[in-house]
Amino acid sequence: MIYPKVIKGNTHKDTRGILIFNNDFDTTEIKRIYFIQNNELYFVRGWQGHQIEQRWFSVVQGSFKICTRAIDNWENPSGNLFMQSFIIAAQTFDVLYVPNGYVTSIQALEAHSKLMAMSDYNMGEIQDEYRFDINYFK
Repeated sequence: MIYPKVIKGNTHKDTRGILIFNNDFDTTEIKRIYFIQNNELYFVRGWQGHQIEQRWFSVVQGSFKICTRAIDNWENPSGNLFMQSFIIAAQTFDVLYVPNGYVTSIQALEAHSKLMAMSDYNMGEIQDEYRFDINYFK
């Protein structure tokens, strides 16, 4: 099984300024990019995921907490599935990779935070979106 992981970015500072980069992030599978901005810090967007589609997340501004759960049954998942939690921030250009088979919840940790989401399928290319109530998992 493939697990969610953070692809670490980095920064370089010299007399010209600061360069923020992620040389280990391979974008060849990405077909679509969009941005997520939550209206309120207390709002948690989730649980949403994909049986087939992969996602990559990178913070453009601020910081986010993203939680993941591997789904055991897409029609009736167990309510106590193991959760992984990741904090990613704009300063380092880290990219969170979420493989297929997972759902996520997303919460901004700072006002005006902006999250870039990337997918390996175009909109409407497949029917693969699953949503569960935010309180579904214990």
